Amino acid sequence: MLKNAQPNIRDFFNKNNNLLQLIAITVLIFVVMSALNPVKFLRYYNFESIAFSFPELGLLSIAMMIAMLTGGIDLSVVGIANFTAIIAGKLFQATLVGKDLPPSVTLMYVVLGIVIVLVVGALAGMLNGFLITRVGITPILATMGTGQLFVGFSLVITGGPAIVGFPEMWSMIGNEKVLGVAVPCWIFFIVATATAYILNKTSFGIKLMLIGTNAKAAVYSGIDKNGIILKGYMLTGVLSAITGIIMSGRTNAAKSDYGSSYVLQAVLVAVLAGTNPAGGYGTVFGVFIAVIGLMFLSSGLMIMRFSNFLVDFIWGAFLLLIMVVNYYNNKRRAACK
Repeated sequence: MLKNAQPNIRDFFNKNNNLLQLIAITVLIFVVMSALNPVKFLRYYNFESIAFSFPELGLLSIAMMIAMLTGGIDLSVVGIANFTAIIAGKLFQATLVGKDLPPSVTLMYVVLGIVIVLVVGALAGMLNGFLITRVGITPILATMGTGQLFVGFSLVITGGPAIVGFPEMWSMIGNEKVLGVAVPCWIFFIVATATAYILNKTSFGIKLMLIGTNAKAAVYSGIDKNGIILKGYMLTGVLSAITGIIMSGRTNAAKSDYGSSYVLQAVLVAVLAGTNPAGGYGTVFGVFIAVIGLMFLSSGLMIMRFSNFLVDFIWGAFLLLIMVVNYYNNKRRAACK
């Protein structure tokens, strides 16, 4: 049985050879940060903090990867996350704040809030998909525009300040543990596993990959290109909405500009994970390893009191470096073939 497992593992890494490079980078970051400040970096509180915060970036990065699989990009993910969280916050303000309701009724409104958030997220993604597939706007411009649109809607709804007063049951989503593991981690692993299954084991996922690999060939083979891309952006909208639930649950608030730096970081994670920006290739497992590596790096830099502006510079430089390395690796592999 072990003999059969070894070739399978070897085949997996041969097929996804960038994962070995990615794992090596993550281990290197962990070792360097541990050596620079072992007392603070290796303490339990630091890893607990990472466990509660990485699912937000992780889910947005998976959403970004899905958009990239089609050869596009989604710059509206954070705008959707904040907008959907604000919608939920307004619902709770209207129904729960200042009222002494039994737990069963509160739970009903929390479930209703989750359903509304997911539906609004899907509709926001549908808007992106419609602009890209039906109107013909390029993905970067369409999602940049809708991202600003969602920010504008959020500002109109809130008037600027953050919405607070989420129910305790909602806050538990972002701050509690189950079996010793942070609830956001459970949500991330469940959603990530489901997404990986959809991309690798369903006709929708296979068609999405084919469209990114060769759009003309996919159309000639009878694939509804526009329909698949539309569904792909709806999926990114749902993943962004789930992120909004976690963010508002963790902070007990929702605002139009929460997590604004996540857009650059999500692109960085997706590219670092080996996702081809031109479409056709990307793995959820790669995104998971990449986001853990970047969280180690971010945590280490914060512990060493690096300026936030310098951290942003490092993100940008790291993104350019990874893109250059991936370009030359792909060029070398093409030459070997």
